[in-house]
Order: sequence, then structure tokens, then C-alpha cells
Amino acid sequence: MAATPPLQSSSSSSTASRKNLSYYSYIYNNKCPKFPSLLFKTKSQTTISIRIRCDAQNWSAGYVSAATNHHLHSIQNSSPSPSSFSIPSASSSSSESSPSKRVCLFYCAETKPLAQRIAAESDSIELRSISWRTFDDGFPNLFIPNAQGIRGQHVAFLASFSSPKVIFEQLSIIYALPKLFISSFTLVLPFFPTGTSERMEDEGDVATAFTLARILSNIPTSRGGPTSLVTFDIHALQERFYFGDNILPCFESGIPLLKNRLQELPDSDKIAIAFPDDGAWKRFHKQLHHFPTIICAKVREGDQRIVRIKEGDPRGRHVVIVDDLVQSGGTLVECQKILANHGAAKISAYVTHGIFPNRSWERFESDNGGHPGAGLTYFWITDSCPLTVKEVMNKPPFEVLSLAGSIAAALQIGQLF
Repeated sequence: MAATPPLQSSSSSSTASRKNLSYYSYIYNNKCPKFPSLLFKTKSQTTISIRIRCDAQNWSAGYVSAATNHHLHSIQNSSPSPSSFSIPSASSSSSESSPSKRVCLFYCAETKPLAQRIAAESDSIELRSISWRTFDDGFPNLFIPNAQGIRGQHVAFLASFSSPKVIFEQLSIIYALPKLFISSFTLVLPFFPTGTSERMEDEGDVATAFTLARILSNIPTSRGGPTSLVTFDIHALQERFYFGDNILPCFESGIPLLKNRLQELPDSDKIAIAFPDDGAWKRFHKQLHHFPTIICAKVREGDQRIVRIKEGDPRGRHVVIVDDLVQSGGTLVECQKILANHGAAKISAYVTHGIFPNRSWERFESDNGGHPGAGLTYFWITDSCPLTVKEVMNKPPFEVLSLAGSIAAALQIGQLF
């Protein structure tokens, strides 16, 4: 066996990086080492993995941050006896030295615009189409073009379960893709539509959130293992326990998009966050804790349930009502009225999922330049519900915050080789 030289720095910048190590390891074997990766820690406790490949004539090595899975650097050499290679700083990673996982992204008809925005976020995401046909009896007649061409590829499907009638055809594709000898499969379902039916209150109630979770839990495994499910602001976090071991749910949030948008407002220093009920507060207050908080609640007066302010003061503030989803919008309208009556200067709203059945979005009007009693300054939604986006686009007070960047980042699970 050839001598095993220590890792050496070949530049002053990487020398500084090497000095930051509390300890480091090295390995080299010109007959193919049996150790695929090494780990070492910097003084800042950043764990970095070194992954090495080599044969009798060639070797290559790469570094990745174990905490973020971001690729830092890679080296290749055709010489069988290299003596040194450099260790870059973990904080100096760049897009040029960060290879992304190549992902083939399939989509349904509803999610095509969102899929195109996701693909525009990364050169490593390639859009693939499906032939969505039907037989004369209305049942789906589906075809995946060039099915052999995705063998060994990382594959994702962008779904929209906007109604029960479109779920079956998409499930048929979702069950078929992992069986095409692909390396991994990710299902992106931005809105988990049965999330509000998550518990039984009376004997005989059916928790359809459990039903859908079990259906998704039986997606066939790909060569890479269980399916990864990416969804945003699921109605109740405890629904994670409805999923079985054959699926890995990844719960994301649209709140970072809202926070970025609020920072752009001219009155960003006057923002207060209002939660329409205790459930919304429990769900989101940790992500929005640096804003003044107002908590509303429904109280019973006779036969009526009326919204009251339970905590906080909206006077002189631009108050943003935050919740995970909206259906008819009745609660939001009542919150807007009570906040306006208590002196809010402006009132806006944010929900991750704008469902709005039966065009209920039409009840929300613009405030006509700062009259909170008349309507909302902004109503932010994401594009998790594509049919709603199509209806409200360019209609004040609605403004769409796209999940495209967040989804693209979720799909890019970095790999070195």
C-alpha cells in the first residue's frame, strides 16, 4: 500500500481554513479505498464530510457540509499518487462549486405554471410531461413518455388534489413513477387538502386526513428508498403521525415568504400580526415572534358567535391577519371589522392556502387607499392552490407569493457524485 499523505493546503485561503480545524483526518489508497467518506469538525463545530472515489488510475474527492448538505469543493486527478489537495473554507461555498442533484419534475395540468416557475429557479430541474387522456367512460388513460429515459434519475411529481375527481388520475401516476427504476422519488403536494378533517369529535366521524395519509403511505418505494413528501403548512402538525414508515413527510412553511414581503413595505416598522384564533397563534407565533401580536377569539353572545380581541392593541398599526388557510373567509371578515373598530391604520391578510370554494374570494375588497373599514390593503396567498391563483391574479387586494423557490430548494438534496 502506498504511503498515505496528510491533507495539505495548497493556498493561503485554504491554510486559514485548515487552521480552523479542531482535528482532521486523511486517507489515500491507489487501489481503491474502502472508506467512502470522512468527517471532521471545524472550531465553529461545523461538521464537514470528505467523500473520496478512486481506482487504480484516477481519484476524486469532494467536501460537503453535513449540517446543510451543501457541496463545498471537489477535486479530480489522473495521477495515481497525489500529494496534496486544498480544503476550502466552509463559509466560502459558491454556486459555481455546488453541483445540484438533477431532478426530473413531472406535473399535472393544474400545476404546470408553478412547475415552470420551479424549473426557472434551477438549471438542475428538468420538466417532464405526462399524457393526461381519458377513455370514453371518463376514467383516465395515462401515458408517461420516454419512461425508460428516467431510469436512474431523481424524479419528482408536483401534485394538486384540488378535488376528489382529479386525485385518482394523479395517484395512478404517483404509484407508477417509483417503479420505473428511478434513483429517488419526491412527491410535492403543496396543499394537503383533507388537513382540516384530522380528528373525530363524535362516534361515526371520518377523519379523511388519516385516509389520504394512509393512501400516500403506500406509494411504492423507489431504488433510493421511501418517497419524500413535501407539503406546506399542514393544518395540524400532529397529522405527521398519520403517515406510515414508507413515506418521509417534510413539512415546510410559507411564512418566510410573508416575512420577506413585509420587510419590503414602507411601513414595515408599523406591522403587527393578528391571529384569528388560538389555533393560528399556536401554529405560527414562533415564526413571527418579533412582531407585536394580537390574538382574536370567537365568543358566544346568545345564539351568535362574535369575534373579539383577546390580547394586543391594533391602534395605529398595519395589522396582518395570519392563518394557514381560508375557505369562505367569514372569520377573516369578522377579524377585519373588529380590528378596524379598534383603530388599526391598515389591515391586510395572509394565508398559505387560498381555497375559496364557490368564488368566496369575491367578498374581499380593496381598502381604497387606506380605509381599513372598507377592505384590505393586501391579501397575500401562495400558489399552493392553482385554480384560485388563476381566478384572483391581478385583482386587488390579492397578491400571490410563489412557493417556487422553496420547492426548488426542497428538491435539491445535494450530492457530490
